[in-house]
Amino acid sequence: MPFLRTSLLSAEPAGVLQSLDELFALAHAMEQEAAKRYDALADDMREQGKDDLADVFAKLAAAEREHVDSVTRWSQSRRGKIPDPAMVRWEAPETLAPESAAEVKTSRLMTPYRALAMAVRNEERAFAFWSYLAAYSDDRDIKKASEAMAKEELGHVATLRKERRRAYHREHERSGAEASSVPLRQIDAQRLELRLVLQLSDLEQRLSGPAAIRTQDIRQQTIEMADATVGLGSFPASMERKGPLEIAEALVDGYLDGAERSSDAAHLERLQQLAERAISRLAWLRSLSAD
Repeated sequence: MPFLRTSLLSAEPAGVLQSLDELFALAHAMEQEAAKRYDALADDMREQGKDDLADVFAKLAAAEREHVDSVTRWSQSRRGKIPDPAMVRWEAPETLAPESAAEVKTSRLMTPYRALAMAVRNEERAFAFWSYLAAYSDDRDIKKASEAMAKEELGHVATLRKERRRAYHREHERSGAEASSVPLRQIDAQRLELRLVLQLSDLEQRLSGPAAIRTQDIRQQTIEMADATVGLGSFPASMERKGPLEIAEALVDGYLDGAERSSDAAHLERLQQLAERAISRLAWLRSLSAD
């Protein structure tokens, strides 16, 4: 399988799935592992007297257990049985990076906002993993199920990003930070998408091989997204001076925010599609910055 690194994954998935039974077993194992790790972090935070962080991780663990139950029900519906751990042929990818867990335990600067930001990255990693498997599977049922898992993880990303924004506002309210009374000039999503097109073009020139090809593909997708986002969203004009990672993340948040507020079904679907493509793009850019 050619490896075009398109995500936050620390390594290429070990292969392709051979059956739906294997898919359900792997999904079940990944969600269980995430719940276990969040539970452990909640316990660590309680022992350190950081009850606010303990509450955040306890809620994350509870959410992951709900995901475990959801996968179990899906397996029973499709296959008539619960997921079988013996069907996992290779080690499940890390859904919670060890370095992230270590940071939580040792950093004095860890806050609920930073903890939720870490959880967002973990869900983005899971989204990228299932997207990768869907892209490389030749089996129609496995491809559809992997795409469904990726879509589910995208929903988790949206939920956690919303919680992260709330935590951010709570922390800033406690710090007494005051918003500037000077109105900021705003631009739409198209302006940022077009700015990102230029940045991706520059990036493409500095890359070679599969990375350059993938960046070219993403640049073309970004051109298409720019065409679809005229008048959409509202961003500080100063964002145009930011780097590609910052712009890409701002666009993810903008599309998710818009989807959250939308009451029109067609508009909601459009924003969700934009958010899905934007998250995949952000994951790719982050993987490049990690190299």
